[in-house]
Amino acid sequence: MLLTSRRLRAALLAAASATLVAATVPAPAPPVALGIGDPLFPHLGNPGYDVRKYDISFTYSGSNSKPLDAVTKIDAVATERLDRVNLDFSRGTVESVEVNGGRAAFATAGEDLVVTPEEPVHEGWPLRITVRHTSDPSPKEGPDGGWVRTRDGLAMANQADAAHRVFPCNDHPADKAFFTFRVTVPKGMTAVANGLSVGEAEKAAGGGATRAFRTTHPMATELAQVSVGRSTVVRRQGPNGLPLRDVVPTADRARLEPWLKKTPGQIEWMERQVGRYPLETYGLLVADAETGFELETQTLSLFERALFTRSELPAWYVESIMVHELAHQWFGDSVSPRSWSDLWLNEGHATWYEAKYAEDHAKRPLEARMRQAYTQSDAWRAQGGPPAAPRSPAPGKKISLFRPVVYDGSALVLYALRQEIGKDAFGQLERRWVSEHRDTSATTGDFTHLASEIAGRDLSAFFKEWLYGKKTPAMPGHPDWRTEGAGKSAGKSAGKPAGK
Repeated sequence: MLLTSRRLRAALLAAASATLVAATVPAPAPPVALGIGDPLFPHLGNPGYDVRKYDISFTYSGSNSKPLDAVTKIDAVATERLDRVNLDFSRGTVESVEVNGGRAAFATAGEDLVVTPEEPVHEGWPLRITVRHTSDPSPKEGPDGGWVRTRDGLAMANQADAAHRVFPCNDHPADKAFFTFRVTVPKGMTAVANGLSVGEAEKAAGGGATRAFRTTHPMATELAQVSVGRSTVVRRQGPNGLPLRDVVPTADRARLEPWLKKTPGQIEWMERQVGRYPLETYGLLVADAETGFELETQTLSLFERALFTRSELPAWYVESIMVHELAHQWFGDSVSPRSWSDLWLNEGHATWYEAKYAEDHAKRPLEARMRQAYTQSDAWRAQGGPPAAPRSPAPGKKISLFRPVVYDGSALVLYALRQEIGKDAFGQLERRWVSEHRDTSATTGDFTHLASEIAGRDLSAFFKEWLYGKKTPAMPGHPDWRTEGAGKSAGKSAGKPAGK
C-alpha cells in the first residue's frame, strides 16, 4: 500500500511520539520481600490487606517424603491500593496464581511470593487469591518448623514463623482468619485438622477419601494443624457438652486411654480458673515423632508419643504439661499475641496454670516453684532479655526464641502481679482478659492497662520494671528472696519449657 505524503508525515510523528513515551516509562521495580515490622520477625506478615478466610486443600500420596499437591484460596480485603500482593511462602513449587478470577504474574523474593494482578486492587475491594502449589515436607536445608514427619505420616508444627513453609499465607498472628481444610488421603489413612468435621468424607481415587474441617473461631496461621497417619479418632464429651476428639496411633489406643480420659476434668479445672472454654472443640494429637516440644495447635494440641510412654516421667508432670497446652487455648489461641514480643502473655500464663494445676493436684507448691524461678531470673534475663522485650532468636534456630525467661520467667511476673494487687483482683483480671479479648490479637499494653483498671491505680511503674528491666525487681511480700545473678543457671528452667 502507498501512503500520501501527509499520511506518511503523520505516521512518522506518531511513531516518534510512541518511541518517546516508551523511553520514559520506567521498568517495573523488582519484587521485594515485605513485612509488618515485627521486632523479632521483621519480614513476617505483609501490609495492605486483611485476610478473612483460608480454604486449603492438600492431597497426600502416602509418602511423607514427597511433596503434597495443594490449593490455597485466600479471601481478604485490601486495606490500601495494591499493585502487588505479597504472601509469605517458601517451601513449594507454585504452578499458578489467580487474583479476583484473573491470572496473575508471580515471582519470589526472600521467603515471599510476590503476586502482580492484572489490575490494581483498590482499598476496600475484595481480594480473592488462588494459589496452586506443592507443599514440601522434606526440605533439603533441614527442619525449621512446618511439616513434621511422623512414623506413619505428617503433622504440623508452625510456631513461630513456619506456616508459610506449608502454605501461602499472611504469616503473623496479628492477622487471624477462619480456616477450612480439605485433606485427601489414601485408603487406610486418617486425616484430621483444626476445628470441626464438615459433612461426610468424600470418596477419592484409589479408594481414598477427602475430609473437610472448618474452624468456627478465627485462628493465627502459626496454630494451624493438619495431620495424616494410620490413626484412630477417639471421641468423648467434655463440660457443657463440648465435643472432644483425640487422634492417636491406632496401635496405642488402649495404652493412651488413661491419659486421654483426664482431659474433661482438666477442662473443668481450667474453667473454674478463667471461665468457659473459648473454642468449638478440643483434643490431643499424639504424634509418633521426636520433636522436643508439645504445641498448642488450636483445638487439637500436638504431643509427642514419648511424653505418655516414658516410664520415668511422673504422672503429675505429664498432666501438668497437658494442662500447659490446654491453657494455651485461652492464652495464645483465643487471645493471640499482636507481636511476637507479646509472647510472654502466652507462655507465662500457660506455665502459670501448669504450675497451679500441679499445686492443686500433686501438692507441688506454686510458691516454691516461683521462688526457684526468682533465684534464676536474672540469669534468664541476661540470656534472653526481659520477658516483654525478648532477644531475637538465633539465625536459623527460630525455636531458640522459647527460652526459660518466657516460661517460668514470665510466670514469675504473674506471681509478682498477684502479690501486688491481691488474689481477688488477679482472678478478676484473668477472667476479663480472656473474655474481653476473645478471638482477637492483643498486646502487652492491653494487659497492663486492664490490670491498672482492675487494681484501681496506675501500675505502669510496676510493669516497666518487671517486664522490661534487665534485673529482676524485689518480689512484693518476699523481701528475703534473692537472685543468683547473671553468671549462673542461665540454661535451666524451674519447670519444663517443653510446651511451646
